[in-house]
Amino acid sequence: MHPLAERVLRGEVRATARLMRDIDDRAGDWLGALADLHPHTGRAWIIGVTGNPGAGKSTLTDQLIGHYRKQGVRVGVVAVDPSSPFTGGAILGDRIRMQRHALDGEVFIRSMATRGQLGGLSRSTADVVRVLDAWGAGVIIVETVGVGQDELEIARLAHSTLVVMAPGMGDEVQAIKAGILEIADLFVVNKADREGADATVRDLEMMVGMSHELLHAGSHSFGHHGARLDREAEHKVSAEEWFTPVVKTVASRGEGVAQLVEAIAKHREWLGQTRAGEERRAARARDELSLVFRDLLVEDALSKVGGAMDEAAKRVLAREFDPYRAARELLERYRGG
Repeated sequence: MHPLAERVLRGEVRATARLMRDIDDRAGDWLGALADLHPHTGRAWIIGVTGNPGAGKSTLTDQLIGHYRKQGVRVGVVAVDPSSPFTGGAILGDRIRMQRHALDGEVFIRSMATRGQLGGLSRSTADVVRVLDAWGAGVIIVETVGVGQDELEIARLAHSTLVVMAPGMGDEVQAIKAGILEIADLFVVNKADREGADATVRDLEMMVGMSHELLHAGSHSFGHHGARLDREAEHKVSAEEWFTPVVKTVASRGEGVAQLVEAIAKHREWLGQTRAGEERRAARARDELSLVFRDLLVEDALSKVGGAMDEAAKRVLAREFDPYRAARELLERYRGG
């Protein structure tokens, strides 16, 4: 077994951090270490936390860490931060936002850079999550930069996706535009002590209900997730599909966090009792394999076309070729070896 992998399985924090650095830098035998760790993964519950800037995601994450630690759960956190345009490193360093947990050996917090990707997740995020799983984390929280049409990868990685909003920011309207209703397993209205919080909750509950009703047109009793539309959007387990709850929190004071943890537990219970859980696990495995295969294919293609890429880019810039024609020619060059 890879020596770093062996130390990770023993719960050694330094070895875990070292392997994560190797993964992020694609240095050393990181692939061998991941291969050795893979049979020891699949036990952690992955919680995605996303939402627009200013919604209080980091404060909420900090409170979730504290709550799970009181339950005796080892916690891993991956905070995906914007990259510095000069260094490629995360602007926000490890543990800055959650310093009170820094000395807790049962909490591992890792900041990762997006490296300029359109999406909110670093390409190494899934690998780091796997390392934390093998390290023994019972819960892994992945907090993303923001939310938008190009930042929905969190739903593919997480078991439970929390979309965090704040009153008065127009987030509920943005949710419709960005398709966030499709990825949210739970909505969190944070900063619920602000004016307009109850209205935000009502708007979200109405949108969830309408979404279910539209997708299940013709069903008078049940909505999109198999739940009765006349019931409250509470954290309940449905017989067939999940009715997305809306939970109010004031993370700065820890209010509503226990209710949120309970809602997450209900979602986990529901996934464990329904076919949806099995389907989601299969989809996650397929998506991850597809992404890895795509990365390997692109790396191989770029290495084979060599300087032809720069030449093609010049022709696109000169308006001799459009990007699609240039790409097709590069593809033919790649296929021809």
